[in-house]
Amino acid sequence: MPEESLQGRVVVITGASSGIGEATARAASAAGASVALLARRADRLRDITADLEGKGGGRVIAVAADVTDEHSLTRAAKQVSEELGRCDALVNNAGQMLLSRFEASKVDEWRRMIEINLVGALLATDAFLPALRDGGGDIVNISSVAGRKARPTSSVYSATKWAIGGWSEAVRQELIADRVRVTLVEPGAVRTELAEHISDDSIRETTRAMYDTTDALHPDDIAGAVVYAISQPPRVSINEILIRPTLQEY
Repeated sequence: MPEESLQGRVVVITGASSGIGEATARAASAAGASVALLARRADRLRDITADLEGKGGGRVIAVAADVTDEHSLTRAAKQVSEELGRCDALVNNAGQMLLSRFEASKVDEWRRMIEINLVGALLATDAFLPALRDGGGDIVNISSVAGRKARPTSSVYSATKWAIGGWSEAVRQELIADRVRVTLVEPGAVRTELAEHISDDSIRETTRAMYDTTDALHPDDIAGAVVYAISQPPRVSINEILIRPTLQEY
C-alpha cells in the first residue's frame, strides 16, 4: 500500500478517542488523509490531535460530538466541512460492548448499546451523507464477529451488530448510483477498553481471559483493514471484512 494512499481525502471517525477509532485516525493520517476525530471525550481528542499534528501527516481536527445526538452531529458535519472540506469517508466506530445474561435485565445497558452502536451509526451517516453523495466516498461500519455468531451474554450486543450488518447491506444498494461504497468490518477479539465497561465482574474477567488465550488482535490490525478498504480505486468496493485472531474459534 502506498504511504500516501489517502492523500487529499477527508476521513471522519467516530469513537476516535481510543481503541480502533484512535488507531484508524493514526493510520489514515499517516496515509496522507485529513482526519476529523469525533468523540465525547474532548480532552482525549485534543491529546491525540496534538500528537498527530507533530508527525507530518494530513491535517487533524478534534470535534467533540455525541453520536446519539443528531444536533451534535449536524454541528460536527458543519465544522468538518468548514475546516477540512468535503467528507470523503466516514468510519462509524463508536460503540459499547456491555455483555450480560439477558435474565439480568440490565435495561439501561441495553438501551445504551442500541443508542450508540445502532442509532449512533444511523445518525452519523445521516449527518455526513449529503457530503458523501456529492462526489462519492466511503462508509465503513465497525461491527463485530458477534454480528455473525451470537453467544450467551452477548444477546443484546449481538442484536445491535446483526442490525448493523443488515442496514449496511441495504444502504450499500441504495447508494450505488451515488458511488458511495459501504464496508462492514467485523473484528473478533481486539484489545481495547470495551471489555473494561462490562459491569458484571465475572463476565468481564472471562472476557479478559479470552483475550489472553486467543492472543487478541490489536487496534492497529483493524485500522489497517479500514485503510485498505477506503484506499481502493473507485471501481473496487470491499463490502465485508471479517478479522479474527488466529486462535479464536468462534
